[in-house]
Amino acid sequence: MTLTPMQTLAIILAVAAGTQLTRWLPFWLFPENRKPPAAVTYLGRVLPPAMMGLLVVYCLKGVTWLEAPHGAPEVIAVAVVTALHCWKRNVLLSIAGGTAVYMLLVQQIFA
Repeated sequence: MTLTPMQTLAIILAVAAGTQLTRWLPFWLFPENRKPPAAVTYLGRVLPPAMMGLLVVYCLKGVTWLEAPHGAPEVIAVAVVTALHCWKRNVLLSIAGGTAVYMLLVQQIFA
């Protein structure tokens, strides 16, 4: 399916407007001089750890614990991510380090 230039422009403008709306909406709903509702404050406190737990479960859902290598690369990578984060408190370093260790393990060590 080929789009006309006007259809392409309309799609780009719609996506740009949607993106901008999602960026500005929190500032419009909760200005700096107003206290956010208790529900928003609560969600801001509990959702980040809940999402991290959800991502860990998602990443480990396909591990075959009863077959070799018995989840060893995954467990080692999770340990590296945890250790790096406890040591440096840097999310980017933790994710990059854990990913690098996992890729090294599955491509070189447990291949």
